[in-house]
Amino acid sequence: MKLFGRKAGRGEARPALSGSGAVTRSGVPVTGGWPRSYEAQVREAYLGNAVAQRAVRLVTEALAGAPVTGSDPELIALVAARSAGQSLLATAAAHLLLHGNAYIQILRDAEGGAAELYALRPERVSVETDAGGWPAAYRYRVGERVVRLAADPVRPHVIHLKTFHPLDDHYGAGCLGAAAAAVATHNAAARWGTALLDNAARPSGALVYDPGDGSALSATQYDRLKAELDAFSGAGNAGRPMLLEGGLKWQALSLSPAELDFAGTKAAAAREIALAFGVPPMLLGLPGDSTHANYREANRALWRMTVLPLATEMLTGIAQGLAGWFEGAMLGIDLDRVPVLAEDRERQWRAVGAADFLSEEEKRQLLGLA
Repeated sequence: MKLFGRKAGRGEARPALSGSGAVTRSGVPVTGGWPRSYEAQVREAYLGNAVAQRAVRLVTEALAGAPVTGSDPELIALVAARSAGQSLLATAAAHLLLHGNAYIQILRDAEGGAAELYALRPERVSVETDAGGWPAAYRYRVGERVVRLAADPVRPHVIHLKTFHPLDDHYGAGCLGAAAAAVATHNAAARWGTALLDNAARPSGALVYDPGDGSALSATQYDRLKAELDAFSGAGNAGRPMLLEGGLKWQALSLSPAELDFAGTKAAAAREIALAFGVPPMLLGLPGDSTHANYREANRALWRMTVLPLATEMLTGIAQGLAGWFEGAMLGIDLDRVPVLAEDRERQWRAVGAADFLSEEEKRQLLGLA
């Protein structure tokens, strides 16, 4: 069994590891003026941005509904079971996408067997290293309470899944850092559009006081005129005529096309957010993207380029972490039961079936049949 890049009992010296120093305490990369805490990033991007939230949900819900196959029915049931209402694969996949790290605690029964899997919130977990920089334990902190979970190489308490981070040995890099600028732009454009709608999508105009003798409005006149203007503002008063006294004239104002280009900026930012999370923009209903001919092709691309690679990494890591309880543990996605890939499977079966130079046994082996 191989965990943390080594085998139990190996006598060879391991290379020293260290952190990059370019991440926050929770292991999240720091990017420019983007909020430094993981919680602030999640509130800004996932909870406050519809594009980012939908992109994450598309990937995690597809992975949670994928048919899982494995070497042991009990192993499959352990992965498929819900713990405290959470779907293990969906929750861990969301943590990987957002944070870059997923920590799965293995809860044990009275006999020491693996009884339940629970995905810990990644911002609460920190890696404790030994003298050589290798993981020795994981600290799970909630407020003032800290639980230390040893990194046993044979029967671990925590399975640590992470995405690749080129500058850190212990923490992965999530998608929030890469999508930071696009999310900030998209949210700012949304606030800009809301403000424009609140003001009839343009500054309506200005009342100019020009009596000709250079005098100005008194405070009483100014307050009375402002009150009259307030009585005519708002959507409920659209189209109502306004009575102006002598010395006042209306000057209409408008925005230039360049100032009104926030819609194009918002759409470009939305496509960049989708790119960061590996979701074809067409599946998010974003305009101006015709890379895929139709939704079927886009959905197939989502599975091929994002869902299946992520599922393979996660299930392989979980199986490796549970190998101490399930000998020869293997987990994977049953591709023959994925509806999105039915056409690909049909083409493969047709091509193999037409190969007259192959025997029936060789054809069955190519198709993955016993």
